[in-house]
Order: sequence, then structure tokens, then C-alpha cells
Amino acid sequence: MEEESANREGSPNAGDGTSQGQAEEFQAYDRPSLINSRRTPLFAAENSARYERQNLMSEYQELTGANLITVIDQIYQTNMTVLEELLGDCDKSKDLHVILSSPGGDGETALRMVRAMHSYCRRLTIIVPDMDKSAATILCLGADRILMGPSGDLGPIDPQMILSNSPSGSGMASAKEIVAAVDEAEQRVNANPNSFALFSSLLSDVNMLMIEQARSALNRSESLMRESLASLPERSADEVDALADSLKAPLIDNPSSHSAVVSADDAIGFGLPVKKADIEGREWRLIWALWTRYFAMGCFPRGRQAIYEGVRASHVG
Repeated sequence: MEEESANREGSPNAGDGTSQGQAEEFQAYDRPSLINSRRTPLFAAENSARYERQNLMSEYQELTGANLITVIDQIYQTNMTVLEELLGDCDKSKDLHVILSSPGGDGETALRMVRAMHSYCRRLTIIVPDMDKSAATILCLGADRILMGPSGDLGPIDPQMILSNSPSGSGMASAKEIVAAVDEAEQRVNANPNSFALFSSLLSDVNMLMIEQARSALNRSESLMRESLASLPERSADEVDALADSLKAPLIDNPSSHSAVVSADDAIGFGLPVKKADIEGREWRLIWALWTRYFAMGCFPRGRQAIYEGVRASHVG
């Protein structure tokens, strides 16, 4: 991990591995110099991808006048310290744009995150290049604006539970699916007691405490949705009620799967402040250039690599 001022010395050089098209595409920002007194050659080489991403972020900030940070991770309590590290470096008088990609997690933490973001900006835009599910959708509901790419996708507010006994030690499962699976198993065992051993094996990752936590999390979903909607200071109580009524069925009651898709058009129809990205515009092309780099690193949804990044701080873990 490293935190430092983005280096803006130097310019694209022949033979640096960049195609002519890429050089023209990103000629507006400077690349780190190959000879830099602030870094040794090996250190610079090992971190060159980070500096390139941060230069793209700098150009985006110059173009939009907004602060830009990236948050790609599951949403749990440990997110907050690293998020605060990024937010504390932002100019509160400016808008904040957040590239967010997450499979979900803890809704309470999502609420803390969106409230923290509002404390460090004038207006909040959440950028959705790919997927923001469950708790990440809760976070999006508190934004002034949600900017969604062509494949951008929100999802049902369906809390995620950690399966500590999974082979990887960090598996996740939908609270709704856990409760449904246990209810289904109970019905089948009641109908055929000899099937107890089978269902006991199938549900070996689930214990009674987890089931109760899953039920509690489901019961809390509507409250979290309302509280996130209300976290936007300019949104009136009547507007919160109207949006909550519009969102309850499609985001909480009706979806049968955690992977259900909520497109930009769907979200607009529900009354959310969604804007479709101008895919030909410079702003989105910079976002997409950043997103493809995160994807190549193995960040969600390609893998489990987490990253929190701004123009001066980069935390990968």
C-alpha cells in the first residue's frame, strides 16, 4: 500500500508499451517519468499501473471539477477506515464522484458509507460501470445522482451473510436464500424424516445463529432503504416516502434471486435520479479506461481483489 501525491512529471515516450491510439487517447495527462528522483527504478516499475490509474483520475477531476475515488469491495465494517482515508483527502466544497462495484454485504455499513460520503462533498454521484448489488444498491439510493453505464446494474436489497465454513473461508450467501433453504428443508424433513441426514449435510454451512441473523437482516431491509433515501439532505420526507413505496416491491418483495437485474431504465422508472452515461463522451471514456484496469486486476466481478483509490492514496487488498 502507498499514499503519496500523484506524480505528474514526464510525458508519453516511444517504446513505453503504449499504442499510438492510446497515446492520442490519453495525451492530456502526463505519465510518470522513467527517471524520477522520488522513486527508485524498480519501485516505479512495480507500481507503474497504479500511477497510470491515478493519472487517469487526475484528468477526470480536471475535466469534471469533482473529486473522484474508487471503491471496489464487499461491504463490511472494515471498509470504513480505508474509505475515510480517501474521503479525508477530498475538497468538501466540490462534488464527489465514486466508482463503486460490489456484490453487497452489510446494509448497516452501506448506510454509514453514504452518510460519510455526504459529509465530504457538495453533491454525491455514484458511478456504476458494472454491478452494485444489495448493500451496494442501498448505498446508491442515498446519492444525488447515479451514473450508470450501458451494462450498469443495481439489484435487490437482499442482505449477504458470510459462510465461515465455506472452503474458501469467505463465501457469501443471500439472507433470503438461506431462510428459504432452511424452510424448504424443514418441510421436506417433516414429510420424510429419513431425509434428515441428507438435508443436514446440504446445510452444513448454516447454523441457528446465522438463520436468526438472516431473518433479522431481512426484516431490517425496508428501514435501511428508507434511511439511505433520507440521507440525501435535499430529499424531503414526502419524497422519501414516495420513493420507498415505489422501490419496496421491485427491490425487496418481488425478486426471487439475489442476481436479479435492475437496469438504468428500470431505476429511472422507479423514480431514482439515474443518468445514463454518454458512452461517446470524454467523461465516460476516462471512467471506462479506469474500469478496465480494475477488471484486469481481478476486481469484482472478475475476482475478489479489493481496491480503494484516489489521486493520492491507493489501497489494494
